Amino acid sequence: MKILVPLANGFEDIEAFTVIDILRRAGIEVDIIGVPGNIITSKVGVRVIVDKNLKDVKVEEYDGIILPGGDPGYKNLEKSKEIIDIIKKMDERKKLIAAICASPSILAKIGLLDDKKATIYPGMEKLLPHPRDERVVIDKNVITSQGPGTAIEFSLKIVEYLSGKQKALALRKALVV
Repeated sequence: MKILVPLANGFEDIEAFTVIDILRRAGIEVDIIGVPGNIITSKVGVRVIVDKNLKDVKVEEYDGIILPGGDPGYKNLEKSKEIIDIIKKMDERKKLIAAICASPSILAKIGLLDDKKATIYPGMEKLLPHPRDERVVIDKNVITSQGPGTAIEFSLKIVEYLSGKQKALALRKALVV
């Protein structure tokens, strides 16, 4: 199992680091890529050295992509033609596409949510075709969540989707959730 997590300047720390941490604890390989560059600065000023360059990403090597939110992080991800192309290719292959906070708006803009239920950061629901007022929403290969306070729940749903309910329950217990 191998997942791609793109980070752009201004990403939401809690959402990115929680997903990366919990997936790695579950034994899922996570590649962090920078959009653009090799050093990305979070919303609160944490500098991250990424694992891989965007130009080196081969979609067929991954089982999914997870988009953290944060403003302006999600806007910077949305501006990347390469990221949009990766998302579309993953969806064509029915791979996992997960987005939290404001990032589900990226999926909506490219038509990926036209026939799917999703959730988004409260107050942004008008950007989704079929919004749901739930902390985490799963519809086929797409998982969406509302924001920093839902990051653990979001991450555990991703683990369950990729590695099964038992793995997610064991992690939930170990993390005292």
